[in-house]
Amino acid sequence: MTEQTFKAMRRAMVESQLRTSDVNDPVILEALLAEPRELYVPQERLSAAYIDRAVPLGNGRALNPPLATARLLVEAAPRAGEKVLLIGAATGYAAALLARLGCDVVAVEEDEALLAHAKAALKGNKNVRLEKGPLSAGWKKGAPYDLLFIDGAVEELSEALIAQLRVDGRAVFARLERGVTRLCVGTRTAGGFGARAFVDWEAVPLPGFARPKTFTF
Repeated sequence: MTEQTFKAMRRAMVESQLRTSDVNDPVILEALLAEPRELYVPQERLSAAYIDRAVPLGNGRALNPPLATARLLVEAAPRAGEKVLLIGAATGYAAALLARLGCDVVAVEEDEALLAHAKAALKGNKNVRLEKGPLSAGWKKGAPYDLLFIDGAVEELSEALIAQLRVDGRAVFARLERGVTRLCVGTRTAGGFGARAFVDWEAVPLPGFARPKTFTF
């Protein structure tokens, strides 16, 4: 596949998948058009780089569908100069988009192979710092953050992550509830954290966020 082929696929993704599904922010669309998504998928899956489904990455992980990441970006409304904690960096695609939007990104990933791919794809990107560690623990050294961006689905947010947001900081994530995935946006206040769902949509599950099992007879 040529660079022109990928460019055409990228434009088709924006026009047919994203614009038709409430992704209309011109700044975010510009970032999506500019960032080569093919850099963030395995070589053997290049033809699937712009499909409207998750792309398997190995070890039970996958790249979030383009629409899920794009809708989370729209709701997050990231602003240039903000500090962002990205959980589930995977191969680096969401981190690259946030960097294009002018954010200072700390991207956390626990899978060695994915982290290696992200480092190669993001080489030279001064707006992204990749860190290895459990996704649910975040990266306390960089706190507080203006925005918590979880590029995947969780059953339950960890208190550790919420605590790393500044008061009035925002969070976007997908919540997995009884087999249904809902994209959510929330805010940390002085009194706690609240979130609302804004659309039901497929998002890839992330490890380490399972809701504790309760005892039943």
